[in-house]
Amino acid sequence: MGRLRILLAALAAAGLAACGEAPAPKPAPKGEAPKSAAVELRDIELTTSAEAVMEAVRQSTVSAQISGRVVELRFDVGDYVKKGDVIVRIDERSAARALEASEAQVLEAQAALANARAQYERSKQLLAQKFISQAALDQAEATYKAAQARVGALVAGAGQAATERSFATVVAPYSGVVSARHIELGEMASPGRPLMTGFDPSTLRVVATVPQAQVALIQSGGKARIEVPSLGRWVDVKAMTIVPAADPRTHTTRIRLELPAEVRGVYPGVYARVHFVIGKAPRLLVPRAAVVRRSEVTAVYVVDEQGRARLRQVRLGSAGDEASVEVLAGLKPGERVALEPLKAGMALPGA
Repeated sequence: MGRLRILLAALAAAGLAACGEAPAPKPAPKGEAPKSAAVELRDIELTTSAEAVMEAVRQSTVSAQISGRVVELRFDVGDYVKKGDVIVRIDERSAARALEASEAQVLEAQAALANARAQYERSKQLLAQKFISQAALDQAEATYKAAQARVGALVAGAGQAATERSFATVVAPYSGVVSARHIELGEMASPGRPLMTGFDPSTLRVVATVPQAQVALIQSGGKARIEVPSLGRWVDVKAMTIVPAADPRTHTTRIRLELPAEVRGVYPGVYARVHFVIGKAPRLLVPRAAVVRRSEVTAVYVVDEQGRARLRQVRLGSAGDEASVEVLAGLKPGERVALEPLKAGMALPGA
């Protein structure tokens, strides 16, 4: 009910002002003058804006490398994972049995190798005593070398089986946040099937698309700031890279802007707005906190020397920063505006 009264009072005041019959403003109670700030004319950075989107420099999808039933999921969407943490476990019994079989074959081959080595040594002694021919020695040597080769092949096979078994435990390749989970507990994993997707929140960047005609101005300025409307924040750009390629259909160029590592609360896909600096010029500025919007009316409460507030319609420009915005019409330098427009509106007659 209080908000409705304020809205009606503001619209009534605006309508009367438009007709030249604005009522005399109610004096502010003694000692309760509204907080105000001066309208300033100062040099600010001129910018050109472009819509953009957040993306992660490091973002990856971890997939299964063996077949098996998923027996454990340790993390879910939104969880922070450290590098090396186990994120998924796949049933490893089949891989374990295959490893045991490979290791048994290695033991068998090693026993055969030991026998072939002993036979070869005896054959050399018998040849020296002229009890066997050179052909028999050659046969013993060939058997010995074949046994050596078989042991090497089976050892490699056992190593491969051990590697296959290790694939049953899926670990995080780097520290980051889980953004998607593609499998449920108890489902069958297969080689190549996605398990989880994550990104590193410390390596975010913003990608903006700008007309080719503005690239030269942006490059000469070499400076930009990022506005994140969902957070109500402005962020300084760490580095800016103009992609050396253009879209021949839209005649636009992509620009990548790196964010500082300490930025929190953003993630890939978040909408952003980039303000590229292209020069400096004097502009009349008013604090953003002083601006009120009622339907199609944009106004501020101007505070006079007696501390009385009067609603005045203004026209805003596009220049400014997170604290101030450009005024094109309705105010003069040195005038003061209320920083708490709701309180100022309640002080109007009839409020």
